Amino acid sequence: MSSQPTATTTVYRVTGMTCGHCESAVKEELSALAGVTSVQAVAASGEVTVVSAAPLDEEAVRAAVDEAGYELTGRV
Repeated sequence: MSSQPTATTTVYRVTGMTCGHCESAVKEELSALAGVTSVQAVAASGEVTVVSAAPLDEEAVRAAVDEAGYELTGRV
């Protein structure tokens, strides 16, 4: 049996996103984090789903969201 790495999916709550541009800004910053393979942001719900090779450091995620101009308020 091969031991393939399993992806980690985490959903975060982000406040301040109101449009497609907001979603793009958050996706761009989070995609730059090491190990991130996919990011989906939905302004309407304020949820950001991040798929990564391994669990991410929440402070790194918070810093990336902050850099985009929004606030990470926690996990869903």
